[in-house]
Amino acid sequence: MLIKFKPITPSLRGTVLVSKKELSKAKPHKLLTKKITSTGGRNNQGRITSRRMGGGVKRKYRVIDFKRSKIDVSAEIIRNEYDPNRSAFISLIKYDDGEHSYIISPKNIKVGEKVISGENVAIKNGNCLPLINIPVGTNIHNIELKPGAGAQLVRSAGTSAQIVSKEQPYVQIKLISGEIRHINKDCKATIGEVSNPDQKNIKLGKAGRKRYLGFRPKVRGVVMNPVDHPHGGGEGRTSGGRNPVTPWGVSTKGKKTRNNKKTNVFIIKRKKK
Repeated sequence: MLIKFKPITPSLRGTVLVSKKELSKAKPHKLLTKKITSTGGRNNQGRITSRRMGGGVKRKYRVIDFKRSKIDVSAEIIRNEYDPNRSAFISLIKYDDGEHSYIISPKNIKVGEKVISGENVAIKNGNCLPLINIPVGTNIHNIELKPGAGAQLVRSAGTSAQIVSKEQPYVQIKLISGEIRHINKDCKATIGEVSNPDQKNIKLGKAGRKRYLGFRPKVRGVVMNPVDHPHGGGEGRTSGGRNPVTPWGVSTKGKKTRNNKKTNVFIIKRKKK
C-alpha cells in the first residue's frame, strides 16, 4: 500500500512511500545478521571505481536462505520485516525443529502461515520445490540457475516468472523482462510473486532521502568541461554533439554489454527492447 502525505513542506508535496505498518518493528534476528562495510565506491587503493556511491545509513546484512535446503520440514512465518539491503520484504521463519531462517517474503504471505521445501510439496504460496514438479503457467520466484546453488533469478520486489513448457531435461521459463530461457528441471523455485509490488511507484520527494540510501549526486557529462567528459565544453547549452558515451569513451544508452557466450544456448527468446 502506498502513502501520500499532506504537503506541509515542499518535499512532502511529491513524496509517495510504501506503507510498512504490516511489518514487524523488532530488531533483526541476531544470529542471522552480519556486519557489512560500506566502500563508498572505492577499491583497495582508495580510488573511485563506482561513481555516485557514498554516505548512507549504516546497515546490518540479513543472511537470507536462498537454498531452502531443509527438505520436508515445515516452517511457520514468525514475522515479516523490512530489509534495507533489498527492495523486497523478508520473512523470519521458524522450522519445526526450532531453527530460524530468513526468506524473501512472497506476496500476501501472512504471519502464522506454514511454508515447506521438498520434492512433492503442495503448490502453495511460499513453498519451494523443483521446477519439474511445478505445473505449467504457475507464477514463481527465487529461481536457481544450477541445482543446489541457491536462487539467483527473480528476487526483487514485485517480480515473478512463469513456467511456459517442459521438455527434458529443461523447463522453459518466461522472465519478467520478456526473455524466455531453458533452466535445468532439477533447479528449485518458490511459488508466488515477490512481496512489495508498490516499490516501483515510490517517489522519494527530496535529495536527502536519496542520500540516506547511499547515493551521491549525479552530474551530467554535458555540463562538464572537455577535460572531464567527452560530452563537455561548447558555447552555451550544448547537448553533447556526438553519440552518447561514458567518460571513458565507451558507447552507452542502449549498447549491449552482455558477453557470456557459454549460456547463449539456454536463451530461446531475447528480452524486449
